[in-house]
Amino acid sequence: MPKSPADQPQEKPDAKVVSIRTQLSTDALALAAAGLGPVRQERFAERVYENLFHAIVEGKIAVGSRLPSENDLATLFDVSRPIVRQALDRLREDQLVESRRGSGTYVMDSPGVAGKSAAAEPSERIGHIMNGLELRMVVEPECAYMAALRRSTADLTRMDELLTGFEEANAVGGIAHHFDFGFHEAIATATANLRFVQVLKTLEYDVSHAVNMLRHLMHIQPWKRTQDAMDEHRNIFELIKRQDAEGARRAMRGHIENARSRMFNSRPGL
Repeated sequence: MPKSPADQPQEKPDAKVVSIRTQLSTDALALAAAGLGPVRQERFAERVYENLFHAIVEGKIAVGSRLPSENDLATLFDVSRPIVRQALDRLREDQLVESRRGSGTYVMDSPGVAGKSAAAEPSERIGHIMNGLELRMVVEPECAYMAALRRSTADLTRMDELLTGFEEANAVGGIAHHFDFGFHEAIATATANLRFVQVLKTLEYDVSHAVNMLRHLMHIQPWKRTQDAMDEHRNIFELIKRQDAEGARRAMRGHIENARSRMFNSRPGL
């Protein structure tokens, strides 16, 4: 768990983090950074990018807000400046942020994104999303089945930690994506088959990113993780814990089917 400012031995870093957080109207970035946890070096840029991406697309960082500087973001996420620069470059490519000389990096309004091939791109993304969901429907129920048969105590501990982090982040409006995917990845890890884990990793930034960008392009309300979704996760976990392989397989299939429905059925006014 991150230490509170009172627990920190040095005053300067504490003051710097406080300064960063006061630049934003929300503490979403701080919540995201606190939930990053240990990740391998080659994935730091993707994790920083994904958390910033979700914070912007889900409206946790308001349009027009100035992001902290590269130095401040590096401090906040505990990474190097080149890693932060990679993440910001990807956000600029997505036309979610823009850099203003001598001023900083600002969150762009959605019309700036929608103007990029607005007619064709959403339909292309829908096909991309559906292909990813189809792959998940084949792979993940089998992961849950094998995880129930092969899981270790350490696997169960990891799943439970991620579920708790997911629920806590969601309760305070924080960025929960990394906990959500982490739970699915932990199930794949529990199969003791590295190939399943590798397939799941290809989907982490694939389906989730495409869904959120599609919603942004089409001005659809951000997908909110409901209590139902968290209950489904808990149910899958309990079935794996009890080594009910068939039950875990069915529950995972139902979860993905429900997730597909939740992704596309949250339009304004509905």
